[in-house]
Amino acid sequence: MRLVAALLVAMSLATPAGAQGWATSWAASVQGPYPTGNPSAQPDQRFAFPDPARGASDQTLRLVLRPSLWGREVRLRFSNAFGTRPLTLDGVQIGLQLGGATLVPGSNQPVRFAGRDSLTLPPGDSAWSDPVALAFVPEAGAGTMQGRKLAVSLHVAGESGPMTWHAKALQTSYATPPGAGSVGHEEGEGAFPFSTASWFFLDALDVRAPAGTPVVLCFGDSITDGTASTLNGDDRWPDVLNRRLVARFGNRVAVVNAGIGGNQIAGPAEYSPQRPFPGGPAAGQRLERDVLSLSGVTTVVWLEGINDFSRNGNAEVGTVQAAMRDTVARLRAGVPGVRVIGATVTSALGTEGQAHGFREQDEKRSALNDFIRNGGVFDAVIDFDAATLDPATGGLRPEMVPDSTTGGPGDRLHPNRAGYLAMGNSIDLGALLPGLR
Repeated sequence: MRLVAALLVAMSLATPAGAQGWATSWAASVQGPYPTGNPSAQPDQRFAFPDPARGASDQTLRLVLRPSLWGREVRLRFSNAFGTRPLTLDGVQIGLQLGGATLVPGSNQPVRFAGRDSLTLPPGDSAWSDPVALAFVPEAGAGTMQGRKLAVSLHVAGESGPMTWHAKALQTSYATPPGAGSVGHEEGEGAFPFSTASWFFLDALDVRAPAGTPVVLCFGDSITDGTASTLNGDDRWPDVLNRRLVARFGNRVAVVNAGIGGNQIAGPAEYSPQRPFPGGPAAGQRLERDVLSLSGVTTVVWLEGINDFSRNGNAEVGTVQAAMRDTVARLRAGVPGVRVIGATVTSALGTEGQAHGFREQDEKRSALNDFIRNGGVFDAVIDFDAATLDPATGGLRPEMVPDSTTGGPGDRLHPNRAGYLAMGNSIDLGALLPGLR
């Protein structure tokens, strides 16, 4: 259950001692169906998923994820949001990753759904699992698990059909060959020869935490999703923010990434399995699923807009400003008391051979940034533009251009690890979570 105004940090003082609630600790905003999307550093998927129309077929996926907040009890949300036929999952397990697809011995345990071993999701639906007690998390000091990664194994019974996914995981996960059956109970990696840099069907993880635990949700496009950061390096700016909060407050704050590569504020006007778009549904179209339905959200940081002004978006500034204002109003209505922080959009000037980087786009970006800073829509502003701008060129600072994952020249649109580090370090923690001590 999503808490409302009582989730504000200052209100936590009025919460009865020992009261617990769900807090989202990790999420992966869904899109699709596969292969529509913008993955990064993706291995060849032909052997794991030979036919996208058939999807996964009697095979097991082992999805690796890093919680930002740890607890001894978790639940998982599975999604068939962009499927076109019922999806049946069984043999779902959760364990602690040792390395690759191998689990820490003895950590793997089953996940159930209303007491059953399987879950069938109609097209468009999602569902939470039953709570799972993680025996491997210490009774005292769940924060000692910070930085560790979970492995969620799931078996697709029969054929999934078109697959709901999150394209740009920048985290290696694993798959068996089609027809391999349910092998999620196995701790070793021998059954999982194929790798993927995407997440499928799984879109959120909650942990049981003290009521009022702050949950900071980072909403946006590829620059929040982490394009050009380091594969498996956890170098996105929300990751940097998470580490700063852990250093300051310990295991007391969650940071959730709700970015989708290529996402827009105002477009596309329509999104469906029959008419998908690589950047996923527009911000307002996905607000309920990716923000409002998550648990315990107290603060939203919104960084988005550059794609609206690309040659793919072609939006007018006024259209984007109106869509941003409307989405913030819906957000405040859906989560009373939520703190909404606007982040200025970073430069794409000088990008070559793409839909970005031209002068008119940069002029629109500057106008949107002025609206974010001075429009009175947000509770506070994070100036990512100032943290990354090279005054001499109007583009990204030179050291922030080379791509971190591939070692290539970079695209002058996505900051690399150095850029994301500067962005994450530029955030005023006091403005982000006023009152937290």
